[in-house]
Amino acid sequence: MVRRAWRRTPRSPGAGTVTSSRRSTARSTDHADRHPKSRCRLTPTETAPMDCGTFLLLQSPGGQDHAEVFARATEMTQAADRLGFDSVWCAEHHFSTYGYLSRPLMFAMHLAAQTERIRVGSAVVVLPLHHPLVVAEEIATADLLSGGRLDVGLGRGYQKYEFERLGHTLDESRERFDESVDILLKAFEGEPFSHEGKHYCFDETSIFPMPIQRPHPPFWMVGQSPESIVATAKRGFNLISGGFGIPIERLAEFRQTFDRAIPDQAQRDSIRVSTQRPVYVTHDESELPEIVEQARWNMRVTLSLRQGLARVDHGRAVAIPFDEEPSVEDLLDRYFVVGTPDTCIEKIKQLREVMGIDHFNANFWFGNLSQKQILKSMNLFAEEVLPLMKSGEV
Repeated sequence: MVRRAWRRTPRSPGAGTVTSSRRSTARSTDHADRHPKSRCRLTPTETAPMDCGTFLLLQSPGGQDHAEVFARATEMTQAADRLGFDSVWCAEHHFSTYGYLSRPLMFAMHLAAQTERIRVGSAVVVLPLHHPLVVAEEIATADLLSGGRLDVGLGRGYQKYEFERLGHTLDESRERFDESVDILLKAFEGEPFSHEGKHYCFDETSIFPMPIQRPHPPFWMVGQSPESIVATAKRGFNLISGGFGIPIERLAEFRQTFDRAIPDQAQRDSIRVSTQRPVYVTHDESELPEIVEQARWNMRVTLSLRQGLARVDHGRAVAIPFDEEPSVEDLLDRYFVVGTPDTCIEKIKQLREVMGIDHFNANFWFGNLSQKQILKSMNLFAEEVLPLMKSGEV
């Protein structure tokens, strides 16, 4: 049976050595002996405006036509651009109907070309699956072609199924991730550099092109465990957390971990914090049981892939029930932002209260929801929820 989503095995980070023709400026802080009392009321305050993005996984439980899946994602992004959403975020997954999107930066470039102002981003590039020099080039290219509208989410991945098929193991994902981030940061300094580490070694190298946003587009890291939360905080990167299978009280624990890792208030305030939730807005509460079951498909597949118990049959991801599954009522209460506009407003307020978010990432497309359902939900959210987020009332 599938274990709970939040049980993880900590992994020790590896280290590599980067050298440059210019003196490097290291950013390191020792926080080991400083653990102030955690806060639940966090900056930014409730009166500050909150950004809102939308997330694209491009899943298809029924194995929908590939071109249609990408066309739907493009239409959703164009709608988000018109409706006033701030950003769209593209996932990276491989080899199953859990997600058709294997190249988030490539798709981000396409979405930027199809929109006017919305920012585009990755959530996330799974760094251990790629050579970091190639990722640096792709980031810079996407930033140039989007006109400086790129945000970059970085993660170390969690799916044994994907890693094995690309010749990697999850055991070394933390080491590869940390070393890759070091290389990315050096690459965007704009000077020739070399690297000799455990997983990557190369002679003097220069990156072309360089991005519009200097030294690089905003970096975000996924934090879904205490270890990754601390790693994000110590890097000084923006934080993304949440998703399927993580209840609100777990998010509160993540924020407390984050605060202990960065005792300095000013430094904390300089880091943006985002959470992601499945979202469906409706005035018809009779829809809710069906909507929750659609979201449960994503939860089941996510947890089975995370625990290495995935079933993929001819490319189709199979949703496996797991022990002690939350009830419909529990999912609505602790996991999802689903319900009437007033209900969704209160759920986002709760997330802001416990996690101090200044960015909310709404996943409108989950399970087998139709395009009509998704666009209707997005429009209602934009009409009745988004204005309150922009004004700071949420």
